[in-house]
Amino acid sequence: MEYLRFIVYGLIQGLTEFLPISSTAHLKVISIFLGIDDPGPSLSATIQLGSVLAIVWYFRNDIFNFRGQSSKKILYYFLHERLLRSIFIGTIPIVLLGGSIKLFVPNFLDNILRSNLSIALVSIVMAFFMYLADSSKRGSIDIKNHNYSDSFLIGFFQALAIFPGVSRSGITISSALISGWERRDAAKFSFLLGMPAISLAAIVEFIFSFNEFFSIGFLPLLVGLITTFLSSLFAIDFLLRYFSSNGLKIFIIYRVIFGVVILLNL
Repeated sequence: MEYLRFIVYGLIQGLTEFLPISSTAHLKVISIFLGIDDPGPSLSATIQLGSVLAIVWYFRNDIFNFRGQSSKKILYYFLHERLLRSIFIGTIPIVLLGGSIKLFVPNFLDNILRSNLSIALVSIVMAFFMYLADSSKRGSIDIKNHNYSDSFLIGFFQALAIFPGVSRSGITISSALISGWERRDAAKFSFLLGMPAISLAAIVEFIFSFNEFFSIGFLPLLVGLITTFLSSLFAIDFLLRYFSSNGLKIFIIYRVIFGVVILLNL
């Protein structure tokens, strides 16, 4: 049962991290529905590392193009590659906001914003924001021609994803669309921008909850990470293919239904 529980966590995390429907909200709500423990923010953040590995693997040709290059050229790449600098700039807001909350109000998210009522209301509000984004004019900004101010703006909205129910991918893709990004590159940049944000969240939660992980067991956690990795690969590929042609409509409808169902069962 322990392994099955972590497989469920991994499937939920992997499928919902990149689909714009909020992984944190689904980990909590579906766990309650299935009668298993809410993994909580610490375990949730750690399992998310499987999603980071999936991003690195899926976009390995975009991130690592080092074949035949010297170590000097590799160092130059990391210092001067435009995309990497954009990701760094876009990560600054979530580090400042998330770090401030973790240091000064450590139980803020658990006690106030992780309730079913809060998640339901946030889900419906996010559906409205995604509708505005999906209705905006098709843009022409992409990964190659964007400005660093575009990166920072999307990063600012990404910082709001620390609140359960928002959805990191949902708010970053939507803010990119409103800013005039092309659909596929909006999703692609959202995924790449998630690498440092998700990794830092997992590292911080692991440090703050170090003793808690000794009671979990290595093998169940490994099963959860592998399941997260595989389901994340599927979600990334599906969203890139589906979203480019169909937009956010199906996810908007789903988020409204998800929020309403939770409200009806309070």
